[in-house]
Amino acid sequence: MLRKIRIALATLFFVLITLLFLDFTGSIHAWFGWMARIQFLPAVLALNVGVVLFLVVLTLLFGRIYCSVICPLGVLQDLVSWFSGRRRRHRNRFVYRPARTWLRWTVLVLFIGVMAAGLGSIGALIAPYSAYGRMVQSLVAPFYGWGNNLLAWAAERLDSYAFYSVDVWLKSLPTLLVAGVTFVVIFVLAWRGGRTWCNTVCPVGTVLGELSRFSLFKPRFDVSKCNGCKLCARNCKASCIDPAAHTIDYSRCVACMDCLEHCRQGAISYTWRHSAPKPAAGTDAKGPDRKKSLSRSTAASVQVVSPAAVTTDSPVSATVISPAVFAASAASVNAPASPASESSAGGKVSRRGFLGVVGLLVGSAIQAQEKKVDGGLAFIEKKRAPERSTPLVPPGARSLRDFLAHCTACQLCVTVCPNQVLRPSGDLMRLMKPEMSYERDYCRPECTKCAEVCPTGAIRLTDLAEKSSIQIGHSVWIPENCVVRTDGVSCSNCARHCPVGAIHMVPSDPNDPHSLHIPTIDEARCIGCGACENLCPARPFSAIVVEGHQQHKTL
Repeated sequence: MLRKIRIALATLFFVLITLLFLDFTGSIHAWFGWMARIQFLPAVLALNVGVVLFLVVLTLLFGRIYCSVICPLGVLQDLVSWFSGRRRRHRNRFVYRPARTWLRWTVLVLFIGVMAAGLGSIGALIAPYSAYGRMVQSLVAPFYGWGNNLLAWAAERLDSYAFYSVDVWLKSLPTLLVAGVTFVVIFVLAWRGGRTWCNTVCPVGTVLGELSRFSLFKPRFDVSKCNGCKLCARNCKASCIDPAAHTIDYSRCVACMDCLEHCRQGAISYTWRHSAPKPAAGTDAKGPDRKKSLSRSTAASVQVVSPAAVTTDSPVSATVISPAVFAASAASVNAPASPASESSAGGKVSRRGFLGVVGLLVGSAIQAQEKKVDGGLAFIEKKRAPERSTPLVPPGARSLRDFLAHCTACQLCVTVCPNQVLRPSGDLMRLMKPEMSYERDYCRPECTKCAEVCPTGAIRLTDLAEKSSIQIGHSVWIPENCVVRTDGVSCSNCARHCPVGAIHMVPSDPNDPHSLHIPTIDEARCIGCGACENLCPARPFSAIVVEGHQQHKTL
């Protein structure tokens, strides 16, 4: 029963946290954004004392429940290990292995060192929550977006606008590669050894593992019932049960309750911590006095065992199918059957339908790019990001240094940014950390999505008025790119669309008021929103670019 409850809660957390990284509308965050804030490392970086104390108390009471229920990366490893164990020759495949204590503590010390030194990009490589977020955002989100676009295409044919299409594009190749390598490493380790990553690499697992040594509730042996079958150790994905010595390494136990499920003798129970009586002084450790003492200690453990803790129900599993994938499959598979369905002609029709669905998905992904033409007659060259001396970070980050110190590169803000302004950095010192660029849109003064979802406190905004008063950078005019100079035409896009009125048009020739007008920028009023850079008609580089500030200012 305990295992079923754990699986149900873990499934709920896993599905909802995954949807947080897929939901580009941000609507799910209004209800379940707290699941991101109760992750251990984000709570520590945000100095959220309440959440940290809650997780510490939870661990001291029940063991590493966080690792088996709340942490999405831990649940992902359980899923991979479960699928691996479904194969007959891989059942009962685990064995007890001594703890690699030196490796775990070395990784933890190095992790704390790089985070304290401001090298958060290196620490983010092994941080469990941010690693999972990058994998979902980089590897799963594109397929989620294509599925959404397929539904939007179908709904449009039915005169419904319940769905709308979104651009699916590569935000950062380095982040994609890092996410791919991380997934492969974790998948291989979980496929072969279960919770190897959690108990050898993960710094959060090491910290909570030390706390779980003192937990009040623990899985415990009833030696009088054990027949030495070793099924508990062979099904322990943490490899922490030594059946010969009847001991459990609680620093590695993740309280998954698998040992309780597979023990046919009821020799393992999840019970309150108690001290075993010591043999009397002067007695032989192998004599009858020791046997009596052992009998009394095991009898005490049997008296407090809950009947629900020794059930022998079979494991429960669930497969979640994305609605977009289901719709695509139904379009090609659930066609009316014909008498000749067993013939080769039927096979060709099925393949044709499958290829049609694939073509539709690809077409929906590039639809936005095909529409970027001037009235359908001339192709508009894409904008390219300028070289900025100081990168731009969102309003509410206070400063570039503070932002890099608190951000774990989980990509949650990148997912929900409705203007596609945020994207992971490719710079080595800021690798995977979000930064702003204005090729696709600009930072709207009425939007605070990134601050609403950030779990670490790297972006903090109280209201819209505060955002409009924060100066994250200032605009710089580049005359050689301006169409007034290059093409000799009149243009005032930057001045017309500046939301704070920081740009004014003045005659290019001070002695001729009728000459073509050029922009002049009031740096004291500019907030660096990027409206001028985004809406500038110059290609491929804008005539006005925004330079970031190391320290944000309040106007």
